[in-house]
Amino acid sequence: MNPITIKDFTIYFENQGFEAINKWIKENKPSTIFILVDDKTMENCYPYLMPKIETTAIIEVIEIDHGEEFKNIDTCAGVWSALVELGCDRNSLMINLGGGVITDLGGFVASTIKRGIPFIHIPTSLLGMVDAAIGGKNGVDLGHLKNQIGVINPPIMTIIDPAFLKTLPQQHLVNGSIEMFKHGLISDRVYWKDMLKVTDYLNETFNSLIYQSAIIKSDIVTMDPFEKGARKALNYGHTAGHAIESFLMDHEEREAVLHGEAIAAGIVVESFLSVQYASLSMDAYQEIKDWYTALNFSFSFTDDEVMEMIDLMKYDKKNTNGEIKFVLLESIGSFVTNQVVANEDIITAFKELKK
Repeated sequence: MNPITIKDFTIYFENQGFEAINKWIKENKPSTIFILVDDKTMENCYPYLMPKIETTAIIEVIEIDHGEEFKNIDTCAGVWSALVELGCDRNSLMINLGGGVITDLGGFVASTIKRGIPFIHIPTSLLGMVDAAIGGKNGVDLGHLKNQIGVINPPIMTIIDPAFLKTLPQQHLVNGSIEMFKHGLISDRVYWKDMLKVTDYLNETFNSLIYQSAIIKSDIVTMDPFEKGARKALNYGHTAGHAIESFLMDHEEREAVLHGEAIAAGIVVESFLSVQYASLSMDAYQEIKDWYTALNFSFSFTDDEVMEMIDLMKYDKKNTNGEIKFVLLESIGSFVTNQVVANEDIITAFKELKK
């Protein structure tokens, strides 16, 4: 698979990526290489990575707890402190080895320590490979509000190696695939159809779908690196989905869900709204609803709970002048941005999750 270049950084696949890392290290001679991991990737992924890194530089490992609840400023403060104590300077390199939490947080930490040091993403989750580690968005949550603090700053490179997927349980593979389905919905009906045929996440056919998904996201990011227009399409399903994720994360009596699970529900809500406010056909909506039903996710909310989530939607970064702005589908493969929707219609759309 050929590397994908997005302006000033490149996405490499499999061994090409490790060759590119070693070449960069040889040419730039970093003073120290910091590897950010969580407890899961330290156990399952770090042993796979280390034999592939060729260097005489000092290597320091910084480990954090895994999980979205640790993607916050407090964790950043701990990593910043560790970097300073371990002698980080402007010539240090940071490698972020993990899923979306690690790449989001690690990229933010690297972009801000010493006013910025170079960093490399090596995503180990499917969600990281097709979404979080592509596009230069780095940041953390503010309380239960998703991704409120951050910067847009690309890594030197991102390395995608599907071998890491062997370390993941099935639930996390399904979780990551949701973003791939989203890529098909906003840009390519053929790709959507190909994703519907997937039964195995650990084969060359699926690896090629990962590659196509990376191309789809890269093309959109190249057109709109700072999310002023077309890049907003990547938030399809996320206005409602992030609200669901934040709501469940903040309520002790409700069980938190994975990001992809919340986004799948958000896709149903926003697809239903697309029938009313854009030109999505009922047949296309039913196709999307059938896909969601087959996932066997379980969501049910009262009208009052939906109103709480509507309040959370007001913090979405796409909003302007206090209005909630949705990305909606005109058809499978075509979208429209900046759509304002009535609260009562949002409430009605959420009822689709119970059917």
